[in-house]
Amino acid sequence: MEREDLPNLRALGFEDEELQRLGLWEPAKGTPTELAEMYVRRSKKKDTLSALREQVRRMCSHAAAEGKRIRHVWFEQKSASKAYVRREEFDRATAAIADAGLSKTLYVFKTSRLSRRGMGQVGLLLDKFEERQARIYVVAENIDSTRSRMVLAILSEQAREQAADISEFTKIGIDGNKSDGRWTGGIAPYGLHSPQGTGKLQRQPAEYPTARRIADYLLERKTPNWIANTLNSEGIATRHGKQWSGPGIVSLAHSVTWAGLVANREKMLDKNGKDVGKYHRGGAPLLDAEGNPISCGEGVVTFAEHVKINAILSQRAQAGTSIGDRTRGKREIVALLSGTLRCGRCKGAMANGGVNYRCYARQVNGETACKGVSTERSRVDSAVSSMWVNHVLSLSPDSPTIHAIARDWLSYQDPEKEARKAHVGAALESAVGREMKLNKEFFVLGRMDETMFDRLRGQVAAQIAELKAEVTELSQEADLSPLMDPQSLAELWQGTGIGGQRALLKAAAKGITLLPSKYRGDRTPIAERLVPEWRDDSGNPEVDAAFDAWQQRRA
Repeated sequence: MEREDLPNLRALGFEDEELQRLGLWEPAKGTPTELAEMYVRRSKKKDTLSALREQVRRMCSHAAAEGKRIRHVWFEQKSASKAYVRREEFDRATAAIADAGLSKTLYVFKTSRLSRRGMGQVGLLLDKFEERQARIYVVAENIDSTRSRMVLAILSEQAREQAADISEFTKIGIDGNKSDGRWTGGIAPYGLHSPQGTGKLQRQPAEYPTARRIADYLLERKTPNWIANTLNSEGIATRHGKQWSGPGIVSLAHSVTWAGLVANREKMLDKNGKDVGKYHRGGAPLLDAEGNPISCGEGVVTFAEHVKINAILSQRAQAGTSIGDRTRGKREIVALLSGTLRCGRCKGAMANGGVNYRCYARQVNGETACKGVSTERSRVDSAVSSMWVNHVLSLSPDSPTIHAIARDWLSYQDPEKEARKAHVGAALESAVGREMKLNKEFFVLGRMDETMFDRLRGQVAAQIAELKAEVTELSQEADLSPLMDPQSLAELWQGTGIGGQRALLKAAAKGITLLPSKYRGDRTPIAERLVPEWRDDSGNPEVDAAFDAWQQRRA
């Protein structure tokens, strides 16, 4: 039996012999007090694997000195300074201690590897660990959270301030390079490249002829899907060896840098105005003091051609979908199986095509990608509706699928709950951070008198208590018993709209494959061509068997 984290250890470059020497070869056994989690983070590629391996060696050495065995090594390559970055491995490492209680110690090499989001995040994490009588140990700085909680919080706040400084200086540098007409890095659009050290875009000899051909087609008012299908039929691949698609052509056409100009793109923000780490597509040219677009080298098209191409594309766009419109409304849901139905030829997704469901690969990449499957939407929706009801009625009330359906339905009925939970969680993190800063000002720096400290700490403590109570209330699972009866769920399906039915369907089915017809005008009932993969199935042999049978008939 091998360790669950063996792929992580292999990715770090460890050999089997060294893993045995470090005690990371066989699964660790023992009580939670005897076990520990190890978290290793690589924020940039300049952090070499050799350095990461040395961090693991030192943490293993310290764990051995404390008589602890490493249960799992959690490794990921992500930045910790940006609030929008979700660190899944870090969440799993802390959950193994704070939620599952599998171990009592979390080893990290340095405080900056733990978090760069400051006292707030670290303080809440320490609260959870204390409830479990667990701890965080920072090996390089010799910090044990059970004895040096304040020191750990202060160092985490310093790490947050360092991250903010790095971010500010980076932005200043990028803005300066843009103003000087320099390419600021990233992936150059198809047909262009930036030779190292030049800071300018140049035409890529191998790609430029095809890129210019795409531009000419767009100027001739050819549709993006037609262009993609034409290139695919000739065996011309993208830069990454993949097939062209209509949306890919559109993205290329909207790119300001395709015209050799510096782009001034808007950042995407969440509803609270926070950066989500993405930019809106396209963007406008960055202008100099005289109002002229700033060039960063050669382009595939001229600025005039860029404007003309975008005008042609906007004439075809539906109202409210233009690049400059950031406030378009959400479309009404009309297709039950969007995101669930799969093509029986390529096993890829099928999309709503108005009155039909059509193979998405065939639609955007052309016939060279897949011959496609298409069928009337209403007849498939009706057949799947009967399939869902019959399947649910066959389940026992304690089935995991029944529970999943009930939970998803309650989430669908109350979509604001999760959003509110996230908002309250962020407010709680901020309040805890303020409390720890007050403690630093009074206990460590001595820059606050006792009267003011007591008054401010009382206010913050009251806020924290209120927010913690709300988080606890929002985290409580609603009573699912009214939805545990399959008959009630079947009646619920009939009484809800398309949006509700989609939520119920996705809770029960991983996907549904539509097999191709045997021949043109095939009268086989549509239900016999639908092969569902239910979530409570142990595997998916039906889909593969049906797909193989269809291929044999075709041969």
